[in-house]
Amino acid sequence: MALKKQNMKFIFAGLMLGTLTASMDSTIVATAMASIISDLGGFDKLMWVTSAYMVAEIAGMPIFGKLSDIFGRKRFFIFGLVLFMLGSILCGMAQSMEQLILFRVIQGIGGGALAPISLTIMFDIISLEQRGKIGAMLGTVYGLATVAGPLIGAFITDWLDWRSVFWINIPLGLAALILVAKFYRESPFHEKEPIDWQGSILFVAAIGCFMVALEMGGHLYPWNSPLILTLFGCFAVLFAAFLYVERKVPAPILSFSMFGKKLFAMSNIAAFLSGTSFIVLTVYIPIFVQGGMGGSVVNSGLVLLPMMLATIISGQVSGYLTKLTSYRNIMFGFTLIFIAGVALLAASDAHTPQMLLILYMFIAGFGIGASFSVLSLAGVHHFGVRQSGAANSSLSFFRLFGMTVGVSLFGVIQRHLFAERMEESANVPQHLLDDPRGLLNPEARQSIPAEQLETAVKALTDSISQIFLWDIVPAALALLAIGMMGNERLIEAKARRANKKTPR
Repeated sequence: MALKKQNMKFIFAGLMLGTLTASMDSTIVATAMASIISDLGGFDKLMWVTSAYMVAEIAGMPIFGKLSDIFGRKRFFIFGLVLFMLGSILCGMAQSMEQLILFRVIQGIGGGALAPISLTIMFDIISLEQRGKIGAMLGTVYGLATVAGPLIGAFITDWLDWRSVFWINIPLGLAALILVAKFYRESPFHEKEPIDWQGSILFVAAIGCFMVALEMGGHLYPWNSPLILTLFGCFAVLFAAFLYVERKVPAPILSFSMFGKKLFAMSNIAAFLSGTSFIVLTVYIPIFVQGGMGGSVVNSGLVLLPMMLATIISGQVSGYLTKLTSYRNIMFGFTLIFIAGVALLAASDAHTPQMLLILYMFIAGFGIGASFSVLSLAGVHHFGVRQSGAANSSLSFFRLFGMTVGVSLFGVIQRHLFAERMEESANVPQHLLDDPRGLLNPEARQSIPAEQLETAVKALTDSISQIFLWDIVPAALALLAIGMMGNERLIEAKARRANKKTPR
């Protein structure tokens, strides 16, 4: 498709703004989470504020990807952006935690269209030789999203209120909408394929059962209760049915034959595991600072800032290194750095100097930043223009699925560890055991007797430190997957230019 160079700049600006808006949403909400809980209550539903968005985003991603192949990318990018902005407005108007979770679902459905369709449009309109630049740009966008999100969320929450962290999406979304609508003219050619509604429904139902079981198990219901066992059983049956259907339908939402390429398969596994590990830090560091150290929302955002700045730096550095060595070598080295950072965080407590905590966050951020750029390039390495959209959607799906599982799974573990440590102490009041949101509110902390506050703070920080220790497990597994990626590397000028039909 021939496009004027000037138009390309506007199109890329619009697509990057759309991706930035959706990517920033999780981080901007993370630093406001304590204020949301303080206002709306529902500490036991904390993880669903993030999980609801991610589950909806994941469910919408393959469906929007397939629809954009059939009917065109522009209309579904715009539809997703409008739906995302509508969800943002509603989230800012929520009067209860239940309403907020419902509106986050609407946001997530819209967000499911933005990142994969943005990347697909980029690969549609650029040459293969420019993929290295795209990788660096992606690292910058994801890094900027995680840098800007905590700071914007912290300052808005402290100086305005938590509702405004959702409304900030509107001006960014409108700018992206205007740029893409005005300057992007897509090709009228689209591959006509049937929509895999069977697979989509089975997939959404399976993931829903799995996530609900993780959220309620060990908290509202025992793990061996009939309800939880039934949910896990339904997940197993529905997911098995999904796999069966995907092998039979002519146009599956996930093309399993693509996983025959070892680099593609291992990149997706690494994206899943690194996403699982990374999201734990972005969710629990603000709570650690506010609840454990008595910091404000701004302090929690500033502690996250070094980690997010480090992701930008490592995204640029790793993008450059793709010209010099293999994807595997780059990812292996950076993942080792990430594991070292997580291990240092696991050794932290309420008395750890904030400067040391900032250093640990920087190390972890520098290690994880490469995954945003390098894995995106590795995922599309073996595929031409028509296949890059499917490859991108798959990688985005597995990264977000890993984040969703990480939030829910580690949320269950943290609640269990916190309750266990609180119950070990006889001098902790029952109201803190039932609803510990007072630890996140500076005013409420002042009304808690010093001895009780010290006990509760130690229980909170110990539980989060243990979470960081467990977080090393998915990071180590990611390292194993990276070790099996192979020796492929980005060769810009002589890369394969085949435009084969997407494998089924």
